[in-house]
Amino acid sequence: MRKKLALVMTVIMTAAALSACGSSSSSTSTTAAATTATATEAAATEAAAEETEAAAEEVDIEDSLVLYSSMTENDLDNLIEKFNELYPDCEVEVVNGSAGELTARIAAEAANPQGDIMWGGLSNSDGDTYSDIFEHWLSDYEDEVIEDYRSNNGFYNLDHLSTCVFCINTDLEAELGLEINSYADLLDPALNGKIVFSDPNSSSAAWNNVCNIMSVFGKDSDEAWDYITQLMNNGLVISTSSSVCFKSVETGEYAVGITYEDGASTLLKSGATNIRMVYPEEGTSASAFGCAVVKDAPHPNAAKAMVNFLMSADGQNALGEALGTLRMTNSKADFESPYLPKTEDVTWVTRDVDWMIENREQVLEHWNSIYTEVNQ
Repeated sequence: MRKKLALVMTVIMTAAALSACGSSSSSTSTTAAATTATATEAAATEAAAEETEAAAEEVDIEDSLVLYSSMTENDLDNLIEKFNELYPDCEVEVVNGSAGELTARIAAEAANPQGDIMWGGLSNSDGDTYSDIFEHWLSDYEDEVIEDYRSNNGFYNLDHLSTCVFCINTDLEAELGLEINSYADLLDPALNGKIVFSDPNSSSAAWNNVCNIMSVFGKDSDEAWDYITQLMNNGLVISTSSSVCFKSVETGEYAVGITYEDGASTLLKSGATNIRMVYPEEGTSASAFGCAVVKDAPHPNAAKAMVNFLMSADGQNALGEALGTLRMTNSKADFESPYLPKTEDVTWVTRDVDWMIENREQVLEHWNSIYTEVNQ
């Protein structure tokens, strides 16, 4: 970062020297003003970066950290690389697994914790389900988080969003003579048996999408349940894995996957040319996902340092730019992704997170009863 800033300052100084040779006082004055403004911005950026580095240097952390995570290998590699730029002496060990597997493991290890932090699979729709296994601690940057995505349980630090999208195989879409842009389009008989979804009883990604259907059509409304019934009657395929809902679309097994932004955009980043990511015309919403410190973690300072990194604007800018597939939550984070549209270019609907938490059991019971009836 300092090398880049030095380069910016060199350019600024060169521009200032050239402006001094201008033929008019007006030109010189204008260039000088622009130079001063640029120099001020560069100085502010350098000051912020040095402040972050100074804060990191003041924190005395352990020399190792055990990270439990359901995030992708690409996510984890980038997080560890960026974290180690601030804390080069901290060795990070990763234990990968599903959210269910990892929370069960943390609970089983409660008497002798082995992990320090969990990242991914922890959603604001969980409520206080895991209150007993995580330390009730929030990062130093909680007040900078976009208000709708601040912690709703006092121990989840919500750093990124999982926005509901469709992953479309464009080859199959063309073969079927369709243009799929909305929930209504998924009911086309041509898509019978060609839409894949994961199980909302076990998949946080699927539950996220059920929440969005309720947000679009109305919580527990006849319209919402009628839509779900029609979707199931159109041969909706339920998979045991959320990743199938985008990976199997790329391979051409299915035409549409009802999935999440990070998964579908990762395909785009990897160079896939036969898929497109669609935000339903009726509107989309997001679950906020994040991290939490394991209760009685063996390396608590390192764990909190990583959470603070994930929740800071600097950390989210660094990770967001490196990944390009995550939409972050710190209101001061400012980066652009070549794979995600700007937030203002997406049609959003309001999600009643508290209602979904309180009524999760009955919603799933209703979902399961429809599924059983349709598939008997």
